[in-house]
Amino acid sequence: MSTHQTQVVIIGGGPSGLLLSQLLHRKGISSIVLEKHTREHVLGRIRAGVLEHGFVNLMREAGCGARMDREGEIHQGFHIAHQGQLDRIDLAKHTGGDTVMVYGQTEVTRDLYEARDAMGGTVIHEAQNVQPHALRDVHPFVTWEQNGEAQRAECDFIVGADGFHGVSRKSIPSDVLKEYEKVYPFGWLGVLSETPPVAEELIYARHERGFALCSLRSRVLSRYYIQVPLTDRVEDWSDAAFWQELKRRLPDEVAAGLQTGPSIEKSIAPLRSFVAEPMRYGNLFLAGDAAHIVPPTGAKGLNLAASDIHYLYHGFLDHYLKGDSAGLDSYSEKALARVWKAERFSWWMTNLLHRAPEGSETDLRLQRADLDYLFSSDAAQASLAENYVGLPY
Repeated sequence: MSTHQTQVVIIGGGPSGLLLSQLLHRKGISSIVLEKHTREHVLGRIRAGVLEHGFVNLMREAGCGARMDREGEIHQGFHIAHQGQLDRIDLAKHTGGDTVMVYGQTEVTRDLYEARDAMGGTVIHEAQNVQPHALRDVHPFVTWEQNGEAQRAECDFIVGADGFHGVSRKSIPSDVLKEYEKVYPFGWLGVLSETPPVAEELIYARHERGFALCSLRSRVLSRYYIQVPLTDRVEDWSDAAFWQELKRRLPDEVAAGLQTGPSIEKSIAPLRSFVAEPMRYGNLFLAGDAAHIVPPTGAKGLNLAASDIHYLYHGFLDHYLKGDSAGLDSYSEKALARVWKAERFSWWMTNLLHRAPEGSETDLRLQRADLDYLFSSDAAQASLAENYVGLPY
């Protein structure tokens, strides 16, 4: 068995794990990142593209913001389509100038990989049978297999950033861990196409036939979604059927300007709200999807992972550079306070804009009233904008 020594082992080589490793390395704190998939697989994931200003600043602090600032698009607002009309939420106006950055998660991950390579960071791919051990001991350790050879890393702390299905959360005893979950009775069918976006800013659409979203990754790459039943399969939807249904859910002037094309990626994602408490057990810390999932309506998934990394990063800095463990000791409480607020916002946005399969006419009228109120009240718009750009860390 090969044995490694490091200060922090990070399980999961997605953007949150790579970001924490990069931030720590720049402060002289060593880490090993373990990822069960290949780099190509990680970079092939099509995920979120709306970054809160807090995440943008964290990328800059990690020395990974140059391409993002050059190629990303700053959005000062977004639109909500309802009752055939289009209303705008002015983010900058209602938040004192805060905005969001449209920059795909794939690009974020690529930038972080390049930064890790440039610094000689240790990112181990195709790590199989990863298992954390001795979580309540002063020096925990992690074992895994690579190319059939047993490996072991001894460390001070373990960070589980290995997603909803990862091993980290499952390593916390069931009598300690409490899980909260709400599964929504619909999914999102998403299509990526090499077409110009239909609008300069995102359009969220609430329609009697179901929700729709017009998003983008760049000036020549668009991402569109429609709400579908959980029983639907990707194979049920041809490109032509998707575009036809999307147009039906958009205001006429938007649908008329929609440029369609072949899909280069098509998938259906179920929606759920999920939180695991606590986010620390002994010397294991959970971060990102390992601890919480939000429906994508509020664009909070990747951003919540970033706020976890912010708290962990500063907790590790204080521990190693100042001998102060208060930040690590309060990590779970701090992170969960922000997590639940983001869960509430994502749940509210989802309920506001989706058609529930069993929804009554009364539910539809209440949704309509909620939207009418939103666009008649500066205070309501300010609340939405404050949450959308990201609550403070």
